[in-house]
Amino acid sequence: MSPGRLQREVKKKLPFDSLAQEASLNVLRTNDQYQIRYMRLFREFGLTPSQYNVLRILRGEGEPLPCLEIADRMLTVVPGITGLVDRLEEAGWVTRERCQKDRRVIYVALTDKARKGLAEMDQPILDLHEQLIGHLTPAELKELIRLLEKSRERLDSIP
Repeated sequence: MSPGRLQREVKKKLPFDSLAQEASLNVLRTNDQYQIRYMRLFREFGLTPSQYNVLRILRGEGEPLPCLEIADRMLTVVPGITGLVDRLEEAGWVTRERCQKDRRVIYVALTDKARKGLAEMDQPILDLHEQLIGHLTPAELKELIRLLEKSRERLDSIP
């Protein structure tokens, strides 16, 4: 059996120990390659992927959200949501407002700068999605989504 693409890419001499190992490592390799391209794009706008994610969440909600709610909705786990919001506030992308009913709760809101910046990013991001994965057919994309979602189902039961 000839070596798979990942085995050739990483110049692995022996086959992978299992199909599960090869598939998992393919997901990691693909994620790394995607992340590099997303980071380059966001860097053009002075953002990190996590900062963009915060802005995307706020725009999607359409109103200010508490920091903890934003953290719960992030695509990737962020250990320091407060620091992330600090940097966005310093750059003028968001503002903070203390809740009047519960002074412990801090709401985060988009600024006009953020709305304009997000609008500028929309098309380049859609273009990047297409460049990265648009060569797959709609049926293949649906199957990929299904398989990735299925693979995440067991994560809650694994420590």
